[in-house]
Amino acid sequence: EPTVRTELMEQIPPIAIFLQESRPKFPAAFFEYLMPIVVRYLTDVNNQVRKAGQEALLILLEQDLVAQSDIENKVCPILLDLSAPDSDDEYKVEAVNIICKMASMLSRTTVEHMLLPRFCELCSDGKLFQVRKICAANFGDVCNAVGQEATERLLIPKFFELCSDSVWGMRKACAECFMAVSYTTSPEVRRSKLSPLFISLISDTCRWVRQAAFQSLGPFISTFANPSSAGLYIREDGTLSIRPSTQDMNSNSCQPSNNITLMSSSANAA
Repeated sequence: EPTVRTELMEQIPPIAIFLQESRPKFPAAFFEYLMPIVVRYLTDVNNQVRKAGQEALLILLEQDLVAQSDIENKVCPILLDLSAPDSDDEYKVEAVNIICKMASMLSRTTVEHMLLPRFCELCSDGKLFQVRKICAANFGDVCNAVGQEATERLLIPKFFELCSDSVWGMRKACAECFMAVSYTTSPEVRRSKLSPLFISLISDTCRWVRQAAFQSLGPFISTFANPSSAGLYIREDGTLSIRPSTQDMNSNSCQPSNNITLMSSSANAA
């Protein structure tokens, strides 16, 4: 029964945490018995079971409960198969979504070598606009996961494609994550490539794209500032914030913090 399998998936994370705390007694139980079940359920025929398996996997990754070898040898190959060009549409959309969410949880080397090539392919998927939409909405997070060099070499060309996509929702998603993408690039790329690209979005024929671009204008401009002098920085949750100067903190030691959030990250751009 699918409901039984779904319930089982929901119990995997707490069992894994228990096993980690009791590792001397159960040294390999999770890797030998539970992890294979999680991987297998990513391809279950039932949608709810697959969803529960995906959520369990993300929790396990977030809690750092999955060994690097399992990630590279078991999890990534399954996701690459599910997101292949000839894969079933529903499975592909789900795989793209979990790949994007995993990017911020894995090591930069794993993301760049195993997942980034497929992500770049999916950004140009001509069959399913839903796939391109997921890529666009999570573009900033992937850039942050792989760093400046890979972003400028591989991702910026794909970002240009998405910013000129025929579907306006794609261009809107790009406008919403523009600050996160810009923050990952060098000042020269920011000035010579991203600035003209942003102008095209702010002049878009669709008013929803223009509105999203105008809302991102201030945060995009802020990425040109020197963080040490402007006090602007990106928090761990992807939001752009202002850090009070040491002098302000000393003079207002009894006052509430002046740290404010200016803009949500691309995670809210779905």
